[in-house]
Amino acid sequence: MNQSLKLFTAGPVACFPEVLEAMKTQMFSHRSREYQELHMETIELLSWFLETRKTILLFPSSGTGVMEASIRNAVSHGGKVLVTIIGAFGERYAEVVEANGRTAIKLEFKWGEPVDLDRLKEALDLNPDIEAVAVTHNETSTGVLNPLKDIAKIVKKYDKLLFVDAVSSMGAADIKFDEWKIDIVFSSSQKAFGVPPGLAMAALSDEALELSRNMSGKGWYFDLYKYYKVQLEKKSTPSTPPIPQIIGLNVILKKIRDMGKYNWLDMYRRRSERIRDGVREIGLRLFAKEGFESPTITTIYSPEGVDGSIIYEEMRKRGFELAKGYGRIKKITFRIGNMGDIKDEDIDEMLKNLREVIEELKSR
Repeated sequence: MNQSLKLFTAGPVACFPEVLEAMKTQMFSHRSREYQELHMETIELLSWFLETRKTILLFPSSGTGVMEASIRNAVSHGGKVLVTIIGAFGERYAEVVEANGRTAIKLEFKWGEPVDLDRLKEALDLNPDIEAVAVTHNETSTGVLNPLKDIAKIVKKYDKLLFVDAVSSMGAADIKFDEWKIDIVFSSSQKAFGVPPGLAMAALSDEALELSRNMSGKGWYFDLYKYYKVQLEKKSTPSTPPIPQIIGLNVILKKIRDMGKYNWLDMYRRRSERIRDGVREIGLRLFAKEGFESPTITTIYSPEGVDGSIIYEEMRKRGFELAKGYGRIKKITFRIGNMGDIKDEDIDEMLKNLREVIEELKSR
């Protein structure tokens, strides 16, 4: 294992030192008073961060687990979900809908562009019987950040449930759960929070929780109402939680609180801008539509005739782990993540090496 690589990945990412240090603590029972205090304090911190008084839950899983839970718990058997697709992870949400016996109405957009609000309205007019709208807040494959506030306003005007995949945005982009009237938003530890993988978290509206309470055939492991009841009664989770990751998340949320939420989000904005500016100076083109660029990952067209995976391999030889292109644009792009413990000098050094790699590949 090469531990000397500097990580500019799509996740897992380089963890913050204070997170790794805190996670070294000896374990304790997840039914103990110590765990209960840790669990509820972390819930309170997430509630503050997401600006919500609704239910927050923690899960021993990846974010995709909660993606599946959103469908099994809050959509009727055979019910319809309008899935907005702007990249590979929107496609995954549609697959999850179908795999769980529901119907995905796919609303697809050109990769590299966000959800078109007029087309969203048209789709809602044409499909009055849908129960929910699924949105990828930050599409990791294309480097596009969807205008979630505007999307939410439209979805709620039509009185539909709103499910938000915020796996690569929570912790780096603003999410106002109560104000925007989101029903389920979920994320995981290994992205913008800079914690190792293994922990997912979600916020749920009262309506989503009530739907879960009455839903049949939702399974056991991801029964959202069960999680709610156990948290209420035992201040814990139904099955063993990833205690080290929860410790790590607790530490990073306190760091964000001390730094100031919007100072923290601005740090991510400035990092991504630094990378985009540097990439443009090298002469490369960005994949995302201008004005909708992700604060956590930049997707870049590789030079004409160059497979993006070659750029990835050449940068790896120089000590930098970027991310390969993903999905249908795998060969024509590569990606640079800026999540976790990354400093400005790391970005500058990475860009210097990227310029040299691109020049070498062009001269071959």
